[in-house]
Amino acid sequence: MLSAAGLSAEEEAAYRLLVRTAGVEPAELAEELGVDSEAARRALGSLLAKGLARAVPGEPDRFAAVAPDVALAARLHRRQEEVDRARQAVEQLTAEYLAHSRRREAARLIEVITSRTALREQLRLLQDNARHEVVSLCRAGHVAMTSQENTEELAALRRGVGYRVLYERALLEEPGMLVNLADGIELGEQARALPTLPVRMIIADGELGVLPLIQHTGGLTQLTAALIRPSSLLDALKALFESLWERATPISLTTPGSPLDSDHLYLLSLLVAGVPDKSIATQLKVSQRTVQRRITHLMEQAGAQTRMQLAWHAARENWL
Repeated sequence: MLSAAGLSAEEEAAYRLLVRTAGVEPAELAEELGVDSEAARRALGSLLAKGLARAVPGEPDRFAAVAPDVALAARLHRRQEEVDRARQAVEQLTAEYLAHSRRREAARLIEVITSRTALREQLRLLQDNARHEVVSLCRAGHVAMTSQENTEELAALRRGVGYRVLYERALLEEPGMLVNLADGIELGEQARALPTLPVRMIIADGELGVLPLIQHTGGLTQLTAALIRPSSLLDALKALFESLWERATPISLTTPGSPLDSDHLYLLSLLVAGVPDKSIATQLKVSQRTVQRRITHLMEQAGAQTRMQLAWHAARENWL
C-alpha cells in the first residue's frame, strides 16, 4: 500500500512494525518479520536513509519510527510533484506529436472506431484523462454503454472534473435513469434536458471528442464512431453543444434562493423537462398519486392554477 511513497514490501513491513512499537533492535525486527539479520539491517538502513526511522535516544541499537504524517506526507508530496511534471511532459509530447502528425496527415484529425468494445474503451480513457470539464449530449437508447454503466463519470466528478450533460427527454424515462441522474447531480454534475437531441457526443477539455456516426444501430453488431481532435469540426461540435445548452431546461436538486427542498425541486425540474408523472413515480419508487400530490403542493405554493402557470412562476422566480 505504501509503494506510492517509494517503499518496497520489505521496507513497508519493517516500518509498520516500528510504528506499532516503542523501538526494536535489528535482531527483534528479523524475528518479527521472519527474515535473516542481514535483511533486517538492510531494511532498517533504508528506512533511516529515507527519514522514516531514527535511533532511540540513549539506545543506539534500538530504532523507532518517525511519525507517518511527517515522514510519508513529504515523500508523497514529492512523488505527486514528479507525477505532475511527468503528466505535463506527456501533454507537451502529445501536443508536439499531434502538431507534426497533422502536418504529415490531415486525416489523423479524425480516427474511425468500428466496434463497441473499442468505443467503450475510448469513452473510458477520455473521461479518465479529463482534467477540467466534460460536456455531453445523451440521447435515448445507448450505443456503447448505459448511463448506469458509466462509472468513469462518477470517479471524474469525485476528483473535481466538471460535467455538463444534456439529456434527451426520452432517456430520462428509461428505467433507473432518474436515480442515476440524481447521484451525478449530488456529485456536481450540471444537468439539463431537451425534448430531442440531434446527435450523441462527448467532448473532454475542449480537446478531444467522440461522435457516433451511426445514431441508430438497431440489430447491427458493429457501429462506426469518430474520435475527433482539435479542428474546425470539433469547434463546430462545441458550438452546437453551447447553443443547445442555452435553451435547455435545468434539472436541479438545489438552487440558491429557491424556497423548495431537494425533493420538490427535483420533481419540478423533471416536470418542466416534460417527464411524465408515471415515469417519475415508477423510477423514484413512489405512487403516481404521491407525485400528483406533490405537484399540487407546488402549484399551491406558486399560486398557480395549471402546470403551465407553475412552470412560468418557477422561471420568473428563479426556482430552477
